[in-house]
Amino acid sequence: MNHFEEQDYTKSFDISLWKKIIRFCAKYKRNFAMMFLFSITLAVVGAVFPQMTGYAIDNFVGTGDLSGLPAFALLYVLLIIFQAANVFAFIYLGGRIETDVSADVREAGFHKLQNLSFSYFDNTPVGWIMARLTSDTFRIGEIVSWGMIDITWAVSIIIFYVVFMLFTNVQLTLIMLVILPILAVISVYFQKRILKAHRESRKLNSKITGAYNEGITGAKTTKTLVREQKNFDDFGKLSGGMRKASIRAATISGIYFPIVSSLTGIGIAVILGQGGSAVIAGTISLGTLVIFISYASQMSEPINQIAQVLSQMQAAQASTERTMSLLETEPDVIDAEDVIAQYGDFENPKPETWNAINGRITFKNVSFNYKTGEQVLSNFNMDVRPGEKIALVGETGSGKSTIVNMLCRFYEPCEGEILIDGMNYKERPQIWLQSNLGYVLQSPHLFSGTVRDNIRYGKLDATEQEIIDAAKAVDAYDFIMKMEKGLDSDVGEGGNRLSTGEKQLISFARAIIKNPAIFVLDEATSSIDTETEQKIQTAIYKILESRTSFIVAHRLSTIRHCDRILVIDQGKILEEGNHKQLLRKRGHYYNLYTNQFKKEAESRILGG
Repeated sequence: MNHFEEQDYTKSFDISLWKKIIRFCAKYKRNFAMMFLFSITLAVVGAVFPQMTGYAIDNFVGTGDLSGLPAFALLYVLLIIFQAANVFAFIYLGGRIETDVSADVREAGFHKLQNLSFSYFDNTPVGWIMARLTSDTFRIGEIVSWGMIDITWAVSIIIFYVVFMLFTNVQLTLIMLVILPILAVISVYFQKRILKAHRESRKLNSKITGAYNEGITGAKTTKTLVREQKNFDDFGKLSGGMRKASIRAATISGIYFPIVSSLTGIGIAVILGQGGSAVIAGTISLGTLVIFISYASQMSEPINQIAQVLSQMQAAQASTERTMSLLETEPDVIDAEDVIAQYGDFENPKPETWNAINGRITFKNVSFNYKTGEQVLSNFNMDVRPGEKIALVGETGSGKSTIVNMLCRFYEPCEGEILIDGMNYKERPQIWLQSNLGYVLQSPHLFSGTVRDNIRYGKLDATEQEIIDAAKAVDAYDFIMKMEKGLDSDVGEGGNRLSTGEKQLISFARAIIKNPAIFVLDEATSSIDTETEQKIQTAIYKILESRTSFIVAHRLSTIRHCDRILVIDQGKILEEGNHKQLLRKRGHYYNLYTNQFKKEAESRILGG
């Protein structure tokens, strides 16, 4: 069960957060400038239309003289066409900006994920990450583009409306302006509550995405354990929680917007009373009153638009906070700046500066504990000669996988140091070490694509002959050639078109093709059938010849020919020696081996 609990965010409006998002917008500043220009132009033309209506009432309707009407009508039509072109332009630009910014944030997120340490993925659910790079980035792109358009248009048109209203009648304008501070106070009050509801909704959305991910990947387990109803109940609680939070946000918004409209309507009613009296008194014309009422009545639309954008920005801030928390996460394992300058890194490697690895591995007083505080290794020492085959055995949780993960520099020691050929491996970049590693996992993972693509994944510039040689080296070539398209056969998502043994053989070929100096097999034969295991064992000892190798093994029969076997218990070496030496000691290894041998024999007898 995953106990991940994401950070709670409580800031109302964080300008520093939005400055970070603006960085993604900088390269589109030309599009933004044009978008702002079209939005302002749209507002100017929108403010002109009521003036034209008032002019028509005073000069055509009021006088009965229609001689200038055709020219007026032509100008009006031209303005409509011009306005339509403005609308098209800013919608096009808004769509471009939304797509581009969202794509850039997703790309930055994917790039960050490639550089984060193993510990991040140990502690962060896949669903949380997926929600950040899908729905949250979409929301950011949406508010940056359409939010900017709407707020620019709304602010611009309010300014132009107020200017024209002031020129029309100062007294009536002041009546309308009294409402604005009241709207501002109400907006601040409601936006805080809308933000809180949206944050809760986004948090639950991450958990729902994670539940979907687990439900899909664990479908077989669900069926075999008959957990459908329990899963449905758990999901129902998450979905119900998000439903309540979303309804709460919608309810608050539903109360907020009618209040804004009502206050605007009250202002218009007062203006109608005052303006009507002025028309009767003859101090203003009917056309002027119509102009003013038109501005006053339309004022509610941009005010509502501003309020809506502010509300959306509050909701988007919850998404932005979470996305930026991913983008700003620093990996636990990083290369020093002087090391990168001399030897490069994953993005800009300098392989011409790298020294070859002979394969001497030394753990010197190494201690390690996870962020949770769990101590795994304490003052651990180990010295491995070049080309030596080392087996690590022990109970689950004894520290075997932690040792090889630290060797690979997926984690680093909390104390002590790890030496490769007598040099602290922190003095070289991670890519130097990991380019010389061949790592085969217990559960092989293949990428969507062909068999050829998956083998070449270990060496992207591999020739056809190198791919064939790697497949033959692990005894995988024959079964590959029996597939419909041979090396061009599609393996399916995660390799689901192949058996576990076939996937493991391809993963071995993928590891071998880059000719690594150090090999790590982490329970690599524990989940395959006996026949495939024999094939792999035959290949292993041929492949591992003259390479320093570490074999984390559950099946002790697979490590009998290793040079040294280390029995690990609670992060310490309990026993050490080769297979025969350890059996003669009749200690912990002897008990493990004989018990396992008896169980396997019983299984064969019962199975036969």
